[in-house]
Amino acid sequence: MKLLTVAVPCYNSQDYMAKCIDSLLTGGERVEIIVVDDGSKDDTGRIADEYAAKYPTIVKAIHQENGGHGEGINQGLRNATGLYYKTVDSDDVLSDDFPKMLDTLEALERDGGVDLFVTNYFYTHEDGIGDRSINFSNALPEGRVFTWEETKSFHVDQILMIHSVTFRTALLREIGLEMPKHLFYEDNFFVFGNLVHVDRMYYMNCDLYRYTIGRAGQSVQEDVMTRRYQHQLRSTELCFLSCHLDQIPEKRKKKYLKHELFIMFGISVVYARLNKTPEADENLRRMWETCQAHDPKWAKYFRKETPLRLAHMPGRAGQTLVKGVYKASHYIIRFN
Repeated sequence: MKLLTVAVPCYNSQDYMAKCIDSLLTGGERVEIIVVDDGSKDDTGRIADEYAAKYPTIVKAIHQENGGHGEGINQGLRNATGLYYKTVDSDDVLSDDFPKMLDTLEALERDGGVDLFVTNYFYTHEDGIGDRSINFSNALPEGRVFTWEETKSFHVDQILMIHSVTFRTALLREIGLEMPKHLFYEDNFFVFGNLVHVDRMYYMNCDLYRYTIGRAGQSVQEDVMTRRYQHQLRSTELCFLSCHLDQIPEKRKKKYLKHELFIMFGISVVYARLNKTPEADENLRRMWETCQAHDPKWAKYFRKETPLRLAHMPGRAGQTLVKGVYKASHYIIRFN
């Protein structure tokens, strides 16, 4: 059995996937790399097959009809043999800390393992401006297994994205979440929906994941996210529907999930308002309506009792306010 399975969903990734896979090969035989060719129209499938032929005990190539990034996550998990499971996008890489991370996972496994292994991620912009680490050392204990009750407050820019998490494979299979096909930003649901069930954690303070920002057509580019705002609405809706906050007994876990939901709702509202169409405002209203039906108390809280209420100001005034907040936030954080 492998220690770690890394799934690499690929769609038309011929120009950059080799760099990603090469960074994962530094893990050696402890790692299983599942390259999922998501119905690509370029040489992605051929490159995946070449790696599988060259490294038959490490790399698997899977070819599927186009189902989107979420189906790549599903496919990787279905075929995983590793004790732990991680997803790495085909235009990103893991740093030189990868072997050390595997050493730590091995040591943890000898003592019973964990549900979740957390590392930092590092924004790498193609123009070199605004590169920065999302570091969790202020919120998470280092160098030991801990539970939610030992965590501290997260800053507004700190959320456990797919780049920062490695889950225990058995836990993911027990939970049984299925990522929707053809839904962008579904990775938020993948993380949030599984975090609800996490208890034992470990944090390694290293910038393991190098997250590339600035590639043309990338799903996190502002114009792309504005066009695909409905995907963001649906992903956030799925996160909210995956639990009832008041049914979570651990106070610190509830606090973190509340924090992440606020960020997710904020992103959804901002991009819907940036779309500047009556249709977008209507779809935003429907998202809140669905959330209200699931949990009236907390839907009302996020919609009307947080700063998000200002982003719902009708007409041009609300759109202008959202645009200003967005530009200021982007200047500080540069998240796309």
